[in-house]
Amino acid sequence: MAPLFVMGCSEKSTTMQNEVELIFPKGDKITNDNFTGAVYLHNMVVADSSNQNAVGSVTFEPGARTKWHSHPAGQIIIAIDGVGYYQEEGQPKVIVRKGEVVKCPADIPHWHGASADEKFVQVAITGREKGETVWLHAVTDEEYHK
Repeated sequence: MAPLFVMGCSEKSTTMQNEVELIFPKGDKITNDNFTGAVYLHNMVVADSSNQNAVGSVTFEPGARTKWHSHPAGQIIIAIDGVGYYQEEGQPKVIVRKGEVVKCPADIPHWHGASADEKFVQVAITGREKGETVWLHAVTDEEYHK
């Protein structure tokens, strides 16, 4: 199943680009082994009993990416800066640009991250009502560059 893309406004201006950089703090560097390269997370909403969605701003430096993984309740990725990649298992890799939205289906293995030459900043909205993220294996350089 192909991801659902919702296209946003692509108008760019220097003022808008500067504002985007200031929307959310970069956050803390992620030090676990679920990522390749430099990735930073600013948790905005932690899932709890009153709302089981987690929301975080994630900054991927050029070439950085997640491992293959899936979300039991799905995920929504909102691209707020840069250029990124998204790929579902068995599907071609797609380019994700600022202003675009990706709807990741529940239980579908996928990965996402920055392009090779540009950072990527996303807001990830992840449902936790059916469980935590299921981390799989690393994305190989061959898969990443394909």
